[in-house]
Amino acid sequence: MIIEVKDVSKSYGEKKVLDGFNLNIEDEHSYIVTGGSGAGKTTLLRLVLGLEKPDSGKVGLLGDYKYPYINAGVVFQEDRLCEGFSAVTNCAMVSKKVFKQTVREELLKLLPEDKVDIPVKNLSNAERRMVCIARACCIPSDVLVMDEPFKGLNTSEKEKAISFIRDKQGSGSLVIASEDTTGLDFGRIITL
Repeated sequence: MIIEVKDVSKSYGEKKVLDGFNLNIEDEHSYIVTGGSGAGKTTLLRLVLGLEKPDSGKVGLLGDYKYPYINAGVVFQEDRLCEGFSAVTNCAMVSKKVFKQTVREELLKLLPEDKVDIPVKNLSNAERRMVCIARACCIPSDVLVMDEPFKGLNTSEKEKAISFIRDKQGSGSLVIASEDTTGLDFGRIITL
């Protein structure tokens, strides 16, 4: 499948964020969308996910079949976790196709064992980001879409997270929005 972003423009009031932007997101490829604050990284991801509509242009799904939507594993800028639930429950609740034992095994690749069953409100900011990354990667998906997934992670945590994400990407595509592209040279850099 290819996600086609064709001649897309998007404005918020007087501020034009994207202007005639084009990109084909293909299976088995990684894309690193970068640029300063307000450059349009989050807007682009929201357009790809169908959470917003472009002012002009289109975002379409191309392939052998007519796809009504994409299955995406998503990391948002905000954690969007259910505070009173454990990391395991937060990850397992996003899909009926995900089992708690499988989620636990995946989380243990990112977190110490004593952290996976306590409420996420008791985790550090970095640990919470790891839960968000695991949650996105645990569901069956066509594409992984991640908005500043490494925010708050130190160098070794970021390296661990990148390795985990790359392993889980499989034959799907990966789109990461990040102001800091350190360690992300495996993907095609797209500067907004």
